[in-house]
Amino acid sequence: MAELHFFTGTMDCGKSTLALQTDYNHRRRGLSGLMLTSHDRAGEATVSSRLGLSADAVEVSPSTQLWSVVAARLAAGERIDYVIGDEAQFYTSEQVDDLGRVADELDVPVYAFGILTDFRTRLFPGSARLVELADRVETLQVEALCWCGRRATHNARTVGGIMVTEGEQVVVGDTDGAGVVGYEVLCRHHHRRRMTAVSARVAEAGAEPLPFAAG
Repeated sequence: MAELHFFTGTMDCGKSTLALQTDYNHRRRGLSGLMLTSHDRAGEATVSSRLGLSADAVEVSPSTQLWSVVAARLAAGERIDYVIGDEAQFYTSEQVDDLGRVADELDVPVYAFGILTDFRTRLFPGSARLVELADRVETLQVEALCWCGRRATHNARTVGGIMVTEGEQVVVGDTDGAGVVGYEVLCRHHHRRRMTAVSARVAEAGAEPLPFAAG
């Protein structure tokens, strides 16, 4: 029986890289799959990794009916041995239900990859539904690191390097700091204090000496 498998973790932990590797491994065995994505930083209809790898995919918008997409391709004679859904946090609950239906009724294994929580530490609807439905939920073991060196557990949205906690849930950005709006992974301690790498440098530069008399 095919399964719905959800791989999750913070940004920079290798989710898209693993999605591309999973596709590669299956194709090496002579299988043919369907790649899905949504709001990839490289543009529409693309699964991309920060390591420089990429592949074409079907862009998932809020109106996309995933069951119909898969069923129509199969009816047209296309071979689909597996489905890979990257950026699955952006899928709707109904689209995740469709992925479960693909696994259950078509016996096609589904591998979903996505972030659990947004920059406000709230669950994405797609990820919440995947946790509820998936046969297996696996946290990736490649640890992303906070600027302080601790394991990063939270995703922060930044504007000019300063962490923000309000705004639309979905705003495309990257972690390289090149744009005005970006993202940074932080440990819980520094996410709670809203201290990014930029604000930490500012605080260090402006630190005053302790009020102790010189010896």
